[in-house]
Amino acid sequence: MNDTEFTRLTTTASHCKMSNAAFLAYAVDKAARDLTRTAAEIATEREVIDEIFAARRHLGRIHGLFNQVAKALNSGADAPHLDATVQAVHDAARRMEDAADALLAHRDGTAEGGVPA
Repeated sequence: MNDTEFTRLTTTASHCKMSNAAFLAYAVDKAARDLTRTAAEIATEREVIDEIFAARRHLGRIHGLFNQVAKALNSGADAPHLDATVQAVHDAARRMEDAADALLAHRDGTAEGGVPA
């Protein structure tokens, strides 16, 4: 823990009227109760950005696959689940846009809709 992190810990613990040790014990206990959420909350901004870029690459690959589907359909092939697949990809792309918007809003210190946090 560097000096800045220690100062933040001490300030936060004091604000909660707890000792540093009590605050850390409480935080660890709280984190241990929901490990999935904890992992997301402690991810660094860089890790979040890396995941967004990875998802964007996957969406790019899906784009290529849709081109192959279009070629097959133009050749007379059948794609019985195409509508559901298109909707799933559209939903995934929308979630990616929402995640990127939320990340940018957090980084800029604004809530959703551009309102200062």
